[in-house]
Amino acid sequence: MPEPLIFDKSQPGQRAVEFPPSDVPNAGPVLPENLLRRKPPRLPEVAERSVVRHLTILSRENFSVDTNFYPLGSCTMKYNPRVNEQLSGLPEFTGLHPYQFDEDCQGTLAILWQLQEMLKEITGLPGVSLQPAAGAHGELTAMLMFAAWFRDRGERRTTILVPDSAHGTNPASAAIAGFKIVQVRSNEHGLIDLDDLRSKLDASVAGMMLTCPNTLGLFETDVGEVAKLLHGVGAKLYIDGANLNAILGVTRPGDWGADALHINTHKTLSTPHGGGGPGAGPIAVAADLVPFLPVPRIERGETGVFHLVDTGHPKSIGRVRAFLGQTGVLLRAYCYLRRLGARGVRETAENAVLNARYLQSRCPKDFATPYAGDCMHEFVLSGTPLKKAFGVRTLDVAKRLIDRGIHPPTVYFPLIVDEAMMIEPTETERRRTLDWFADVLAEIVAEAKADADQLHDAPHTTSISRADEVRAARDLDLRYTWDEAK
Repeated sequence: MPEPLIFDKSQPGQRAVEFPPSDVPNAGPVLPENLLRRKPPRLPEVAERSVVRHLTILSRENFSVDTNFYPLGSCTMKYNPRVNEQLSGLPEFTGLHPYQFDEDCQGTLAILWQLQEMLKEITGLPGVSLQPAAGAHGELTAMLMFAAWFRDRGERRTTILVPDSAHGTNPASAAIAGFKIVQVRSNEHGLIDLDDLRSKLDASVAGMMLTCPNTLGLFETDVGEVAKLLHGVGAKLYIDGANLNAILGVTRPGDWGADALHINTHKTLSTPHGGGGPGAGPIAVAADLVPFLPVPRIERGETGVFHLVDTGHPKSIGRVRAFLGQTGVLLRAYCYLRRLGARGVRETAENAVLNARYLQSRCPKDFATPYAGDCMHEFVLSGTPLKKAFGVRTLDVAKRLIDRGIHPPTVYFPLIVDEAMMIEPTETERRRTLDWFADVLAEIVAEAKADADQLHDAPHTTSISRADEVRAARDLDLRYTWDEAK
């Protein structure tokens, strides 16, 4: 049975806790009379044990990396080492106040400065800002820096090129920064069509936002040529670093000719994200963009003392986030990198690619592979054959996976693949889990052939089966309506 809302469990007079009468003499209201409530707030009246059971029941309805296989393509819901949680939760970190003097938080500033240096080495780019709150925020920060760089040179550039397989945040970030978006086609191999790119390069182009490896899970083998073409017309290359976990320690975007990229530390370097946070999206930039990085910046003085510096950077785009950004997530990233070391960082990428290629080879051939080629950390299948033969859509397969205790992969993205299913096993899953997932997919295909209705009605094991997702998005109901009759 569906768990009722906590309001529906409310019964007048029930209390989770009762305080003894105050023995402090009444000194009168602390707040002005006009600010005091005339009636008690409408809160649920529930006993403590009922509250605990309610929250526990709800928690058991969640999918999480601690309880389920989570092959969510392009989102990297990897295992989060508990030691990172413990270290980032030390009172020396959590007890800091953002307005404390620099000399009172030298340890934290030193760690964040070292993290910047690590990210410079990983990306091959000499400038880093830790401020952006997530990947899309890093994109926006870089686009604002591109705009400022061209303004500083007295150039008016109006256009950002975006591949047709890009994450949706790419065109959105560029548009918010004031640019016009022009799409670049993919070729028959799922990579950038260089001829189409050449046809759209002119003096109006400020840059291109390229995900590499791309959202099809394929490495853009012409990325060096893309950089040369862009630089040839004075434009810049931005790399969407959402898939950086496939190339860590193996190759560096700065060496390709990239001018900027963001790093999803909450995806690639510990702290699995989801549900809106937590996140951090530091950006790394080439030397000519360093003057435009946000402030404040962590700088180390000649005596080794660290300072947060707001002044002395006249070309900076200013603040993009309060203080230094999501420090708790950045501390986890630092712990993760220190534990791995240079060799471990590379092995992380190698294992991510190995797991994805192995799982791709094990998946049922009833799914189509829209683009040939060796995948990197993730791959995309198409459910078109199942749809044509049995009327079973990719959404049906995804919902049926829930019945088997598996979080569905990303579906219907990228948009250039019909009935797409993007699968990313991550580097932390063992072979036995990957075999089990492949076997489950094969069993679901067999069900599609025998009884397609079983998939149309899935999931069968949840309190709510098929929600009306269009209505849920258009007709939001975010407020509880109090029943006066109760």
